[in-house]
Amino acid sequence: MESHLLMIGSPGTGKTLLASRIGTILPELQLKESLETTRIYSAMGRLSNGESLMMQRPFRSPHHTISEAGLVGGGSTPAPGEISLAHHGLLFLDELPEFNRRTLEVLRQPLEENCVTISRAIGSVTFPARLMLVAAMNPCPCGYRGDTRRRCSCNPTQIERYVSRISGPLLDRIDIHIEVPPVPFRELSNQEDGTNSETIREQVLEAREFQTHRFKETPEMLNGKMAPREIRRHCKLKPEAESLLKQAVEHMGLSARAHDKILRISRTIADLARADQIESHHLSEAINYRTLDRNYWGT
Repeated sequence: MESHLLMIGSPGTGKTLLASRIGTILPELQLKESLETTRIYSAMGRLSNGESLMMQRPFRSPHHTISEAGLVGGGSTPAPGEISLAHHGLLFLDELPEFNRRTLEVLRQPLEENCVTISRAIGSVTFPARLMLVAAMNPCPCGYRGDTRRRCSCNPTQIERYVSRISGPLLDRIDIHIEVPPVPFRELSNQEDGTNSETIREQVLEAREFQTHRFKETPEMLNGKMAPREIRRHCKLKPEAESLLKQAVEHMGLSARAHDKILRISRTIADLARADQIESHHLSEAINYRTLDRNYWGT
């Protein structure tokens, strides 16, 4: 759960439902994670009656009117905010552009460092914030840009103003950007069951086993947290794949951070496919998860 996700789609396409189900495919809390999360909720008086130990990953979904202090923590006596309450769990920010831009900007440090430091005159306090950020937004103010069933009423200036509420540096820290299209009627009326959460979780656990073996010397390491040194060691590319990545970086104007995120995601895609080597098609899929950089933000 070290990769952050942004979903873009029209109203009613299932973004909120998808976000709420992500926790069901993640590995269960380990004892150390459960103790850390419980400690935060206990200090805040948020534990349910009779609950002595949190066994499920937290899912936090604050409203877009939340303040900086409410999101990252603060107050005259510093207290944890939503990002710490989502420690070892998910923080879901629906209607991302509706959040105050300054409030969103304070997420940049926690997403990089897995903690947040609040400074006051008497000293500073550091709260843990190792979480998965899941964000959702419409493609434009009216919500129907690119929708084949409804006409978008927004002009280019309105669309540009809307998406510019999210800064490039924050977007750069989100690993995966995907478009969520409307669900076709044939799928809504299909009587066959789709893939259930338990099956997907088994695939996730298998990919985690690959990572456990890969990082056996650093047990808490995951693909999403690989430093440049680990990336060079574990994400070696064949010449054709390296050429593909070079073209993507040059044509899409991606940053060094986005370059590394593509390699980390490629490594995870290969793990899910039980592949030791990152192939071109693994890399191509990871690059596609960054195309919104170009399509919506003009980079």
